[in-house]
Amino acid sequence: MSYNLITLASMNKIQLHPKYQSLFNSDSRYFVITGGRGSGKSFAVTIFLALLTYEQNNRVLFTRYTMSSAGMSIIPEFLEKLDLMGVVQNFNVTKVDIENVATKSSIYFSGIKTASGDQTAKLKSISGVNTFVLDEAEELLSEENFDKIDFSIRSKDAKNRCLLILNPTTKEHWIYQRFFQNRGIPDGFNGTVGDVTYIHTTYLDNIENLSDSFVNQIEDMKIRRPDKYHHQILGGWLQRAEGVVFTDWQIGKFNKDIPLRVFGLDVGFSRDETVLTEVSVDKERKIIWIKEHFYKKGLVTSNIYDLCLRYAGKELIVMDNSEPRLLSELNSRGLNVTPCVKKKGSIIAGISLMQDYNINLDGENLVKEFNNYVWDLKGVKPRDAYNHGIDSARYAAEYLLVRTNPKGMYVIR
Repeated sequence: MSYNLITLASMNKIQLHPKYQSLFNSDSRYFVITGGRGSGKSFAVTIFLALLTYEQNNRVLFTRYTMSSAGMSIIPEFLEKLDLMGVVQNFNVTKVDIENVATKSSIYFSGIKTASGDQTAKLKSISGVNTFVLDEAEELLSEENFDKIDFSIRSKDAKNRCLLILNPTTKEHWIYQRFFQNRGIPDGFNGTVGDVTYIHTTYLDNIENLSDSFVNQIEDMKIRRPDKYHHQILGGWLQRAEGVVFTDWQIGKFNKDIPLRVFGLDVGFSRDETVLTEVSVDKERKIIWIKEHFYKKGLVTSNIYDLCLRYAGKELIVMDNSEPRLLSELNSRGLNVTPCVKKKGSIIAGISLMQDYNINLDGENLVKEFNNYVWDLKGVKPRDAYNHGIDSARYAAEYLLVRTNPKGMYVIR
């Protein structure tokens, strides 16, 4: 690349930490850029992308999972950096993109999640893109959605890159498993392995640009909350997400000798997993046992029937009530299936019931979900993610712990 750190230094004496030099000289396709608060990673990437536009044939797609209005959020941040570099006059700016006047290279901004929230955007502008940037990458929970964009980055006229910028979350996240666990890469690694370049910085790499009050806050957190300091400030990966819904659980073998026992079925079809769990409850000792029997995507009716028959036989299955036609068909084929009670407030009610018990998990996908099933930012309801096994178990637990009167109200058994 023609623009290096020496060039940067000449632009109003802007300097990046030497760890970011690999952005400019690595031939990797993938760049995984991690760090905690105050690490300066967003600043460095913004400068790098601005400089990319000074070369011919660079078309950058800058995304976040949720981005309601680039013109109100991301673009002003970019303009601030361009102004700091003293080059803002070299760019045409719209509500959705920034174009270098001289080279016509550009940065286009788009969210991945659609306004409806139940699918990903088509990103029609992706044609010709050679650099894909996923900011706040920890929010994208679907590796499949990442791959769809990644496979579209195949320009013949310029170097192809994919940049993932994130604050590390839990080790169950596909980014950790794909780029760290499966490659044997330790936390905090800086360097290049294969086609992946890793850049990890902390506030200590950017401390000269931070206020004394911010640094004092961090030092106070280091003493009072060392676990939070390790994750939020040093950018360490977690075994369990913050704000998890269930905290009183452990891994152990399923207890099938409990009289209160039933199966739960959550149906996902193509995009989500269909999950069958078995649940038993000891009300006196306040213990719930949950066993995962299958956890699969893309199942059609015949697959679901065969698997339920194999694991549940003629025993009762409490199923998601949003699929009445499937429920009826499974019953007509000889399974013993009944709908769960699903109405306003039923999710929170079911969670509250389960939180009164110590929960024992038998199944690796269940462990993954319980480690990552968290409350939303307002703390009012759980996020709709990592919950298919939990939902199936909740249907069964609610059946065992409550019954409904003719008006559909819950009555504790």
